[in-house]
Amino acid sequence: MALRTAGSVLVVFLWSVAGVLGQYTVRGVCALKGSSVDLRCPIPSVTQVTEMVWYKTWLNGKPYDLRRDPNYEGRVEYHGTTEKDCILRITDLRQRDITTYYFIYKTNQYSEWKYGSYGFPLSLTDLKVERIYYNKLTCKTTCTLTGNPTYIWYKNGQHLDESTTPQYKDPVSSNYEDSISCAVKGHENLRSPAVCVDGQSCSRVTYTKRRICVLKGSTVDISCTYVGYYSTTSTFWFRSDKLTPEDLTRDPGYAGRVEYTGTYRGPFILRITDLREEDSAEYRFTFKIHNFEWGHSFPGTTLSVTGNTTLYDTTVNHIELQEKIN
Repeated sequence: MALRTAGSVLVVFLWSVAGVLGQYTVRGVCALKGSSVDLRCPIPSVTQVTEMVWYKTWLNGKPYDLRRDPNYEGRVEYHGTTEKDCILRITDLRQRDITTYYFIYKTNQYSEWKYGSYGFPLSLTDLKVERIYYNKLTCKTTCTLTGNPTYIWYKNGQHLDESTTPQYKDPVSSNYEDSISCAVKGHENLRSPAVCVDGQSCSRVTYTKRRICVLKGSTVDISCTYVGYYSTTSTFWFRSDKLTPEDLTRDPGYAGRVEYTGTYRGPFILRITDLREEDSAEYRFTFKIHNFEWGHSFPGTTLSVTGNTTLYDTTVNHIELQEKIN
């Protein structure tokens, strides 16, 4: 088996046995909830797949094509039927996707449907930071992630370190203000919830919504909450596509259209009026307390401004998102 990560898609190759397509054994694959996966079966050089169907159940005596399953609507694609390859891509992976996947196929050598001998078991996991010793942390999963991932560590919202093992290699401080989170490279938007290094009053920011889509010319409120031992001394919102964080109230492109509201502990709200298509961006919140400034590495809320009448609105908080899609 060969494994690699292509962008944010986990690609898995299923090697055939004895040169017969579909005659393969494969260990289970573990991916992150919310990510995407490609299940790929290489084809012998003399064989070309002309048609394929991926399925997990039968209906009326036939394999039930995943493309027809309402639970996979808009999340399943087949690729490679005109090439020497066959690929099932599943996006926005959810708890209900945990199962074993099978496929049937036709080739330029076989006009009848043929069945793979084994299925493809898929497992999914979240990320969770846990303390394994007094000052050692691990980025815990419920199954071993496929593809030798690189783990990213964050402290107080700022990129801290990267490692090929799930353990954070250096001892963490015992500062009760510090919060720690982890993610997998290529899936930074699926990071773990932040946890306190010591106690339960560390600094954390949670965005109310992960994605918002609104109409051009309208008004939007983007909000977040702050949890921490100390009250904030200064706060502002900024666009993540700027080289350095720039207070939106000082940006000429937002003059007269931006307002901040909220108490010193939040919730903190960014209101943008008279929305324009160029306002489409990811917005993040930062703050200062008595001895440090919140970092800029965590994803915030992505705003899409459109002239279309079809809108979407997705819950943000990673924990809430899990509850919604499970």
